[in-house]
Amino acid sequence: MTKKTTYLLGIVITILLGTYFFMTCCSCCEASSEIPETKIVEESQPEATAYPFKFSDGSFSYDSNDNFNFNRSSSSILRPLSAKVTEGIGGIKSYLKENASKVFDITGFYKSDEANKSAFPNLGIARANAIKNHLVAQGIPSSSLTILGTLKEDMISSSENVFLGPVSYAFSNEHEDLEEEMKALYDKIKADPLVLYFNTGEAAITLTVSERQKIAAISKYLDKIEGANCSVVGHTDSQGNRITNIGLGQERADFAKQYLSENGILASKIIATSKGPDTPIATNDTDEGRSQNRRTVITLN
Repeated sequence: MTKKTTYLLGIVITILLGTYFFMTCCSCCEASSEIPETKIVEESQPEATAYPFKFSDGSFSYDSNDNFNFNRSSSSILRPLSAKVTEGIGGIKSYLKENASKVFDITGFYKSDEANKSAFPNLGIARANAIKNHLVAQGIPSSSLTILGTLKEDMISSSENVFLGPVSYAFSNEHEDLEEEMKALYDKIKADPLVLYFNTGEAAITLTVSERQKIAAISKYLDKIEGANCSVVGHTDSQGNRITNIGLGQERADFAKQYLSENGILASKIIATSKGPDTPIATNDTDEGRSQNRRTVITLN
C-alpha cells in the first residue's frame, strides 16, 4: 500500500468514526431532552350525601332512596315529590291510624354555614316542620307528628346546591306525660309571650334567636292540642289619629300572622286583631315609652 493510499484510508476511517460518534451522541441528547409526559389529574367534586326515606316499627317498614329535598339555606320542599315518597306517606298514615299510641318523629338536618331565614331556631326544625305540614295536608293528624332539628356538618350538597333528603324518621311511643308537658308549655308561653317591637310607621321585623324559639314553642303546642289557637294583637303608641293607629296595629298583627302562616302555623289557628293605642304598657310622653307601646303580642288563647 502506498503512502498516499494509506493517507486516504485514514481520512475515510476518521470520517466514518466521526459520523458514528455524532449519531450516537445526538441520539442520547435527544432522548435526554425529551419532556416526560405529564398527567393532569382533574380534581373531582365530592359526592353529595343522600339520605333515604326510611323508617320501621315492628312489622311495618319502608325504605326508598327518594326523599324530601331542599335547596341550601331553604326550608321549602323541592317539588315534584317522587311516587315513592307519596307511597311511603300512605303507609305512615295507615300505620298511625292503626296504632294510636305511636308518634312519627321527623328530624331535619342543617349545617352551621346555612342562612336561616325561617321563623324557627334552625333550618333543621324548619325543614322538619315543612314535611310535617305536608303530612298533615295528606290527612295525618299533627298531634301524631313530632319535629326535631339536628346539626349535621358532614352533609354535602349536590352541584346544584341541593341537599338530598336531609331528614331522618322514626316511630316512638306517645309520651305518657304529654298532657302535663303541654300544660307546662302553655303556662310558660302565657307568662312570657312573644312580643315584637316595631319602629314608628313600620310593620316589618327581623326575629331574634329567642323570638324564633318562642315561635317553635307556640307551634308545638298548637300541633299537639286539638282546637288550640294563638292570638296576635297589634298595638301602637298614641301619636297621631286613633283610627289610623287601629289600622296600623292591624297591619302589624296581619304581618305577624302572615309570617307565622308562611312558616308553617296554620292560618286558621291564628287570630289577628288590633287594639291600637288603647292598651299602653308604658307612658306615651317619652320616646322610650312610645317604643315599648309599638308592639305585637303573640300568645296562646
